[in-house]
Amino acid sequence: MTSQSSLTGGAAAQKPTPIIVLLTANEAAKIFKVSLSWLAKARMRGDGPTYVKVGRSIRYVETALISGRSRASACRRVSSSRG
Repeated sequence: MTSQSSLTGGAAAQKPTPIIVLLTANEAAKIFKVSLSWLAKARMRGDGPTYVKVGRSIRYVETALISGRSRASACRRVSSSRG
């Protein structure tokens, strides 16, 4: 018989990696109930929702939009390693 520790290699069980859902500007505008223009201007001012730049595309982090952050919350730009 094989013990449980030998099945996992003796290491403690790892926590699953959270899945980050990225939304397009259209999807983010619908959730946030603002126009695409407002999102673009907020990005330029640095006070919009958290976004990620993937190449030339802008994607918004779903959890930041849904978590109830205010529109005036600080914006965090996250660059991808590809761009």
